[in-house]
Amino acid sequence: MKTTGRVRPVSAAERAERARMSGGLPTLEFEREIPYDAYVRTDVLHDLQRPLTDAPGEMSFLVITQVMELYFNLVAHELLAARESLRADRVRDAVAALRRTALHLEAANAGWLGLRWMTPADFNSFRDRLGEASGLQSGMYRLVEFRLGLKSGALLRPFRGGAREEALRRAFDEPSVWDAATALLARRGHELPAAVPGRDIGAEYEPHEAVERAWVRVYRHDAAADLEGGDGLRALGDALAEVSERFGDWRYQHVAAVRRAMGAKPGSGGSNGLAWLERSMARVVFPELWSARTHM
Repeated sequence: MKTTGRVRPVSAAERAERARMSGGLPTLEFEREIPYDAYVRTDVLHDLQRPLTDAPGEMSFLVITQVMELYFNLVAHELLAARESLRADRVRDAVAALRRTALHLEAANAGWLGLRWMTPADFNSFRDRLGEASGLQSGMYRLVEFRLGLKSGALLRPFRGGAREEALRRAFDEPSVWDAATALLARRGHELPAAVPGRDIGAEYEPHEAVERAWVRVYRHDAAADLEGGDGLRALGDALAEVSERFGDWRYQHVAAVRRAMGAKPGSGGSNGLAWLERSMARVVFPELWSARTHM
């Protein structure tokens, strides 16, 4: 069992004995650190919010941005688990991880509600203090994109020489979740090339016809097997689609928040802001899973 180094594990028998001895009342005195603080590391967590101005909106912006970063970490973790399960032919485990991923993305999407009130005047009251900081520089978000299969070599450049470079380079070079799903289809007898490598998926991306045909077959012929308790290529497709949709929701909400708070002003990190984000939205996650629907 892993611990933080500050947490002493307690067995079920110990918990039951403590409840019996206290008559069911909670423990209110501790010899050392409060166990909740030790496990969650609240001393670190609540020391991370350090606004640079007195603007009333900066604390909201900072906390919600940090919460988003935590969700990116969680999503990246689940996507890695899904990919490894796919590579090991554990489809049910992969589906479970992808369903968790979709729920985490849904929760992250709710975070945008906390910024819905922000007008350009509210944002401008502290924006200059951000300097050149921009969400486009989030290494954890980029890790999520790479694990989904949205790979562009140009987006590695900001991280050269930084703490995130090695992890991002590895994620860029390794198969994505989509690559692993495609390889699984090939192992299950679908007519695919020996390998469909990770590709730059841009707005002008052309779907791979063999991958499209494979998903058409899955949805035409494998659905009945799934309903009878099979191990789930149709269920896999549905779970992948849910992740793609929830990630698309996140990007849409990002665009909406930027449009609301700053209009079409240039972005802090040197991009043209809204236009850049709108172009990014055109890069579809798991593209052949969607284009195949035209042929079903």
